Amino acid sequence: MKHTYIYKVALVALALAMPMASFAADTTVETLAREIEISINTVWMLLAAMLVFFMQPGFALCEVGFSRTKNTANILFKNFVDFTLGSFCFWLIGFGVMWEAGGAGFMGMPEWGSLDFLAAPAGLPIEGFLMFQTVFCATAATIVSGAMAERTKFSMYIIYSRP
Repeated sequence: MKHTYIYKVALVALALAMPMASFAADTTVETLAREIEISINTVWMLLAAMLVFFMQPGFALCEVGFSRTKNTANILFKNFVDFTLGSFCFWLIGFGVMWEAGGAGFMGMPEWGSLDFLAAPAGLPIEGFLMFQTVFCATAATIVSGAMAERTKFSMYIIYSRP
């Protein structure tokens, strides 16, 4: 029993030491600290995005609670479509408009549907930053769904909620 504990501790120590041995000799403490900082900031950004994303089901359940039972499927489907269409449209058009390529075009026009034009803010991965911005966009679109619950048909809601 005692020997297996020692082996487990040695195995964990070896596993922790292996990545340190793989660093090149020219890696400085500053670059290592910067990489750790970017990693922690990325995890925080994705955690915040996840928390905002979970506002979607919260809004859906709130809307369902304030409406009649017969409209439950319609409201839940509207919330689902809000996120799927909203995410796609935001990636295709909104992200390029929001972060245009240094004034090279009108409202980010040459950069629609691309992520290559933007230097990652604070070294964060651009895909994570896109997800962070997307969940805010989709959550804001869900507010329209709550305002129009039980008042319109689904087809009219789609026309109204898309800019």
